[in-house]
Amino acid sequence: MQRIALHTKLKPGREADYERIHAVIPTDLDAALRTAGVHRWEIWRDGLDLFHLVEVEDYQAMRRALADHPANVPWQTRMAELLDVPDDYSGTDLGIGKVWELP
Repeated sequence: MQRIALHTKLKPGREADYERIHAVIPTDLDAALRTAGVHRWEIWRDGLDLFHLVEVEDYQAMRRALADHPANVPWQTRMAELLDVPDDYSGTDLGIGKVWELP
């Protein structure tokens, strides 16, 4: 199991839209995320900054599985309207590197 931290940024003025849209995640997207190995996904917001914590079997495999998934493509199109830098799933990112953890 991997724990991946991510940082994304909203376009100014889109905070309420982002929270409203995330109030209900489409059931087909929920199923696609779980099938791709996601066990948990949390998002916190501080102003325009979004911080994600993802617990997933294999982050890179999840990204590949969702890149062209029919439930994820429209969701990413919707998110692209809200995010400062849309995620096109073309990279091989590994999230934010962990610096320290309280043992």
